[in-house]
Amino acid sequence: MATSFAASWLSGAPNAHAFLPDRYRHPDARAAAAAAAAQRAPDPALVAALVRQNAALPPSPARDRHLDDLARPGTIAVATGQQVGLFLGPLFTVYKAAAAIAAARALSRETGRPCVPVFWLQTEDHDRPEIDHVLVPRATGAPLRLALPPDDLDPRVPVAHRRLGPGVQAALDTLDAELGHEPHARALLDLLSAAYTPDATFHDAFARTLAAVFADDGLVFLNPRDPAIARLAAPLHRRALLEAGPLSQALAQRARALTDAGFAAQVHIRPGAPLAFFSPDAVDGPRYRLDPTATPDRWALVGHPADATVTTATLLDALDADPLRLTTSALLRPLLQDTLLPTAGYVGGPGEMAYFAQLGPLYDALDLPMPLTIPRARFRVVDDRARALLAKLDLTPADLAQPREALLTRLAARAADDGFDPPDAVHDRLLAALAPELARLGALMTALDPNLAKAVSRTEDGVRDALSKLVAKYGRALGQRDHVALERLDRARAFLHPDDAPQERVLGLPYFAARLGTKTFARLVVDACVPFSGELRDLTP
Repeated sequence: MATSFAASWLSGAPNAHAFLPDRYRHPDARAAAAAAAAQRAPDPALVAALVRQNAALPPSPARDRHLDDLARPGTIAVATGQQVGLFLGPLFTVYKAAAAIAAARALSRETGRPCVPVFWLQTEDHDRPEIDHVLVPRATGAPLRLALPPDDLDPRVPVAHRRLGPGVQAALDTLDAELGHEPHARALLDLLSAAYTPDATFHDAFARTLAAVFADDGLVFLNPRDPAIARLAAPLHRRALLEAGPLSQALAQRARALTDAGFAAQVHIRPGAPLAFFSPDAVDGPRYRLDPTATPDRWALVGHPADATVTTATLLDALDADPLRLTTSALLRPLLQDTLLPTAGYVGGPGEMAYFAQLGPLYDALDLPMPLTIPRARFRVVDDRARALLAKLDLTPADLAQPREALLTRLAARAADDGFDPPDAVHDRLLAALAPELARLGALMTALDPNLAKAVSRTEDGVRDALSKLVAKYGRALGQRDHVALERLDRARAFLHPDDAPQERVLGLPYFAARLGTKTFARLVVDACVPFSGELRDLTP
């Protein structure tokens, strides 16, 4: 089984750092990355596009200052990005933005250079089911899942061209019914209702909301689905297309090296593929991955209903006439980001760290310096309700990451009464009775025939294993007797470790914003960010 690259990398494992150095930890390396980024001034056309895009968002003097900074030579950027999920999607979206803001401030302090936090809206993606929902914790039971009904567009249409539709009002109404009693629910619902209208696109609603949340911090937004930006992206797409063979060969070699080191390649490398998608019909039509065919200079549109192909000449003509028809893959997107921006660092999650471990050869081949890869902030919110549950259970927030059965056994040990001994005591008593007899029998059998030693050892291990399993069942049965504790445990797990996953990957912002206030929660997160850390921290508002 492959080892998690991100976990190894964060823990300082040398075999992970061989693929992705941990330069973000070292002030000298951070200064070098900033100096290299400062040499790459953004194109004036990009700055003009960003000014135009951000002018459509809620006003922010801090954002305006950052846009002015980007127009000046020597300014650098810390970028992050995310899919444009309903009501901002999982909590880690907010944590990414906050971590980019904190890292930009820290780099600016360390280097004396203006540093701008930039949020890349991932609007070229076409996976609507990943962004059409949000989960909200409830007082009892599993989180509430709010989801938009499917639309009528081809599933391969980029989300930039998808509108929320009338179903978003039902989602807002359900949110109101669920959270309307919370102290800051009205302000949150007003914010969401102003952005999430049926005619709004996913990315417009997302950007308006996140821009309002971080207006005081000057977070700048970049939407690549823009004609001016697409023209600036065209040279990168051209190189990726014309050099597809050697680029994919270098990436495949890196993927093999990762596998040999015990890690899984995050992205499968297709031989000869140009790391791009093409929309053959229109800018707002379905897009298809490009794969090479047996015919030189002809590419398959993977998944096309008519198994259509396209020539290199057609793709190059599209880059000249309508470059929005070519879109990036997961591996090419970071290269586009760093072609456009003076990126000193990128804030990403575990999956993105694994992407960057694959990307070194691509940066080298395309003559781009790789930015610092900075782990995003990780938080677990433990509010007053969660703290009350944990106190009654005598558990810590970290305990909730344990399997439910293990926690039931722990609770059973504390709740044992009415003549039922704690599971640990039962286990120790049985083992104390059995172990001497097993040892005595083993000694006799070994004396009779030394070849029986292995059989004795296996039997002893089997008895101990069977005993542990039996006592575990006893503990679970004992734990089930305390229905109040069981209900509290399930409520605490649904809040702090829902669906056996970290809270930040499952639950969304609305509950926390309704209870604490949207900007208050954002300020709590920004203030709690420790730049260049990546450690999991508890927030206890």
